[in-house]
Amino acid sequence: MIARGCGWLGFALVLAGCAGVRAEGEPPQVLRHVVVYGAPGRFAGWPANHGMWSWGDELLVGFSRGYTKDRGPYHHIDPDQPEEFLLARSRDGGLTWSVEEPQPKGALAGTRGMRHGTLPPDLPEEQLADLRDPIDFTRPGFALTVRMENTNNGVSRFYVSYDRGTTWQGPFRLPLFGQPGVMGRTDYLVSSPRDCMLFLTASKQNGREGRPFCTRTTDGGLTWQFVSFIGPEPSGYSIMPSTVRLSATHLVTTVRRKDGTRSWIDAYASHDDGGSWSLLSTPEPDTGEGNPPSLLRLPDGRLCLTYGIRAQPFSICARLSDNDGKTWGEPVVLREGPSNDLGYVRSAVRPDGRVVTVYYNTDPLKPDRYVGATIWDPGKP
Repeated sequence: MIARGCGWLGFALVLAGCAGVRAEGEPPQVLRHVVVYGAPGRFAGWPANHGMWSWGDELLVGFSRGYTKDRGPYHHIDPDQPEEFLLARSRDGGLTWSVEEPQPKGALAGTRGMRHGTLPPDLPEEQLADLRDPIDFTRPGFALTVRMENTNNGVSRFYVSYDRGTTWQGPFRLPLFGQPGVMGRTDYLVSSPRDCMLFLTASKQNGREGRPFCTRTTDGGLTWQFVSFIGPEPSGYSIMPSTVRLSATHLVTTVRRKDGTRSWIDAYASHDDGGSWSLLSTPEPDTGEGNPPSLLRLPDGRLCLTYGIRAQPFSICARLSDNDGKTWGEPVVLREGPSNDLGYVRSAVRPDGRVVTVYYNTDPLKPDRYVGATIWDPGKP
């Protein structure tokens, strides 16, 4: 049973007795809804554009904060006001959150890191640099985030933290990989101290978005090599991959698709460590106006996909797969929303096996957008 329609402020215990012993085969259950960030007159949104990281019960997620403006069918963010990139941190498995401003380190001290949009005039511009010292991807506290320019033909950049996102080094330039442009968001898999794969989106040959691909470094980020495209070039777009590793050679990724008026989520598999990809399944055939996926591998081996639906009834949903993404169960409604301006989900698994799903949603009483989280139990296969 899934509870619906809970208020957005404070904690909402949705199901009674949910902390007890679970029976084999019991379905997923929503446990709590919490507010990550919300404020009057503010637009807060798009966690999927930033990333989410976890170290046990410590969780960190990025989001954008701007000012609310009624723009009819468009996102209710004022494009003429400053937009900030912020972080929210939880040290208790997603129950409570505090908001932080990303702090630059070293040569960037005195600037505001990971910026975007209209900026206050007294802040110096960020300067892209080439990475000089190799990254240790397995160092405790490591986190990486990828940003993109607001153009299909721009250059993407990345930032690195070794202290769980408290301070960040960068921005470091990513190459174009022979593409018209690279639209990077945070999706990476670490294999060793110097070996990491990034999953990005390239502009299509006509300069429009977009086509996903993977790239790899084996020298700690000093150089990056194009590995492969994920699927053929679409007539619409295929963007925003979210990827998990199932073995040394087996990868599964999910991508946001759109062609004409139809929007959906596809899954692709690679059995040669990203060298080639084949269409695996369509986990969600209809996301309304479109929303990106967030893919996890649960401790019991199942795949967990979370995403938003921008069609009535507007909702945040999850699907589970017990056969490596070949087929998927029925959608589980984690939370509903009053408008189509919601989603852009990121999720993480807690040490106890419960999932924390972070998204943005609409305040039901005002035009403001807030970042919320749902803590839920994916049950047992």
